[in-house]
Amino acid sequence: MNEKNQYTLPQILGIWFAAGAPMWILGWVAYPALSAGLAPLGAGLLRMKLLTVGSVWQFVLSMIILYREEGDIRLGTISRRFWLNHPKDARSGETKKSLWWWLIPLFLLAAALEISLRSTLVDVWTGLFPFFAEPEGYDFTVMLTPEMRGQLVGAWGMLALFFVSALFNTFLGEEFLFRGVLLPKMEGVFGKWDWVANGVMFSFYHLHQPWGILATLPADLLFAFSGKRFRSNWFPIIIHSGQSVFFLVLILGLVLGLA
Repeated sequence: MNEKNQYTLPQILGIWFAAGAPMWILGWVAYPALSAGLAPLGAGLLRMKLLTVGSVWQFVLSMIILYREEGDIRLGTISRRFWLNHPKDARSGETKKSLWWWLIPLFLLAAALEISLRSTLVDVWTGLFPFFAEPEGYDFTVMLTPEMRGQLVGAWGMLALFFVSALFNTFLGEEFLFRGVLLPKMEGVFGKWDWVANGVMFSFYHLHQPWGILATLPADLLFAFSGKRFRSNWFPIIIHSGQSVFFLVLILGLVLGLA
């Protein structure tokens, strides 16, 4: 165990709850109350804005925790505490830049898991727990249907919103909190299986969209494993951001009228 002052189980669960509760409230209380009567595009944008607020809160929470633990939030402190460094060999602990090549197969594996398993796992999960099925009006992709595409031409504000949402969702928010704050300090409770616990907790944090909890679990475990295996959280950040980059390019094409 290399990290000092490992978290206790109550501390881990407390941070998990502090990260998730605002998202659950925004997704299941604020969104239904504020989206009544809105057109599909407006409702989709509203949901994106609300969940972006929740992701920004996770970044703020990460910085609060970092300051309480380290006494400052300088870039050097963030880099050291959140494992934002070159990958390290699992046995020797030495930095090896050649390990960056592992990003290619890991990225492809994450994409394969998403493409091959997601719909099946959603069906299995919602079959077991029908009350977790996705309600009408909660699907972001409704904004990308042929009927909506014409409304997105020239919608630079939506592109900017998606960029901010993606930045905090898969980097400064979720990854800073779960892989930066939590993962380095979970070994004291979970031992060598800390990355498994981290991935499972990350999946169940998504109660604001519970239909995807099981579907995202394989990738969530991969995120946590890559961060722990290489002692570098650039791995889960980059792999996790792949989907965001894909949608960002797609939306850019819609805004430019090319798609």
